[in-house]
Amino acid sequence: MMRTATAADVPVLHAMVRELADYEKALHEARATEEQLREALFGERPAVFAHIAETESGEVAGFALWFLNFSTWRGVHGIYLEDLYVRPQHRGGGYGKALLRELAGLCVERGYERLEWSVLDWNSSAVDFYRSVGAVSLDEWTVNRLTGDALRELGGAQ
Repeated sequence: MMRTATAADVPVLHAMVRELADYEKALHEARATEEQLREALFGERPAVFAHIAETESGEVAGFALWFLNFSTWRGVHGIYLEDLYVRPQHRGGGYGKALLRELAGLCVERGYERLEWSVLDWNSSAVDFYRSVGAVSLDEWTVNRLTGDALRELGGAQ
């Protein structure tokens, strides 16, 4: 079953974010707190959204956390999938595909023209899974990021 996350889901979302970071060998970078997630998802001006995948018995199997992006070329919003995570014991049960289907359905329903995400190149099982649902890798694009000191230096140089 798929459902929109509620404030009551924040502790399990936080735990799964940390599980994902550990899986991606970057637990040391996962500094978000439950309160930060709660504010981002359910604060005065929510900017991110989450969907939960549950087993038939109500156990949380995984989640998708996303936000809107915008295409200046197409002139419409899209969805950027920040995190898709299915707990190891539930992989292969269709939960990841169901979460992607939920987001694709939102795109179609709302007139958004793309659903995008990044995947670590070493995560071959995820790459294979995404290809199996029709995703295309944009190999000619390079992701860029400013964080930490570089972000503060550039942001302060006004």
